[in-house]
Amino acid sequence: MKVWLRLLIGSVLGISIGLIIPSDNLELIENMAWLGELAIRIGRYVLVPILVFSLTISVYELRQDRQFWKLILKTVPVLVLCSVFVITIGLISASIFTPSRIPVLNINQTEIISLNTGDNILSIFPSNMFAAIAGDGVFLLPVCVFAFFVGIGFSYDRNYTKPVISLFDSLSRIFFYISRAFSEILGLVIIVISAYWAVQFNSVLQTEIYGDMIFFLGMLSVILGCGILPLFLYLIKPGTNPWKALYGSVSQGIAGFFSGDINFTMPVIFRSIKEDLGVRRRSNSVTVSLFSLFGRAGSAMVAAVSLIVIINSYSSLDISMSSVIAIGFRAFLLSFLLSSHPGNGAFIALAVLCHDYGQGFESGYLILRPIAFYLIAIGTFLDVMICSLASYGIARSSGFQED
Repeated sequence: MKVWLRLLIGSVLGISIGLIIPSDNLELIENMAWLGELAIRIGRYVLVPILVFSLTISVYELRQDRQFWKLILKTVPVLVLCSVFVITIGLISASIFTPSRIPVLNINQTEIISLNTGDNILSIFPSNMFAAIAGDGVFLLPVCVFAFFVGIGFSYDRNYTKPVISLFDSLSRIFFYISRAFSEILGLVIIVISAYWAVQFNSVLQTEIYGDMIFFLGMLSVILGCGILPLFLYLIKPGTNPWKALYGSVSQGIAGFFSGDINFTMPVIFRSIKEDLGVRRRSNSVTVSLFSLFGRAGSAMVAAVSLIVIINSYSSLDISMSSVIAIGFRAFLLSFLLSSHPGNGAFIALAVLCHDYGQGFESGYLILRPIAFYLIAIGTFLDVMICSLASYGIARSSGFQED
């Protein structure tokens, strides 16, 4: 049975279980939250070894073929354009089809949420190089930088590096096989995750407050992720079949939506893009890593749309065009700065946007805290779809894809 079908069946079972669980049983919900965290950790378990060995070999092979910087120069413009396009579509849609106002709660901000960009930059270059791969596996940029430098070092002298290259190549394939084994049980793991997701969703629906926003974001994500973005593959490589690429992205879309964690989804993306879409490892490892770290346009767009809703909820006055442009520009910058938040990117981005926007909205994000899980799910779903579709299109245009 294919992975996407296992994930689909597992998520349907999980939702069914979650909808019949009483929302007032706090002990049971706490246990489900613990099981959900365990499931997320299982999905992340083999990610760092895959990145270390596969990305290292990819950098080495691309440099040997003099294709590394060509691939980077193709990936970066696509990454930027995806961010601009998705955020623009989200803001235009929110301005035209503005979701209904949300009752404003009298909540005081208890903490200041920050991206800690300075600390993250310092952590890229720890005092000990090997400490970069000994972290908790959440912030993956130090791991990718480590793999990049090791891949460059492999080009030093083949007489000395050939045995190590063979070792890394073998380990890359071994851990990819281990990752495949883990993905075989994701159909069971997703039951727990989707059940806990459904419990939260059912609880929110009972409040009858956020229904309009839930519907708006849900429709926008389906239209973007399953309609508009696949069609953009024609711009990257004319003649591409977008629906084939969409079919090859179903499994990671399901995993990303219910987990809300892009690190959990990355092993699924690696497998699906390689086996279902025929993208070679050397391209797959580089583009997926870049988009997972810096291509969080979906999460940034959800944050920008949410801020529009918050401002409309606080005030009956229309938002000026200059304010919308300012929000879009801030969201655009945030889409490249969420690499240290793989599991809550959309809500963190919203909190940062509220703080930066000011004008009394610093704590506005708190009125959307009850649906934070939903905002994160939509944002991660779009992040994953962008990553998968763009990686396929770039590989196809670069000659790294085989039917």
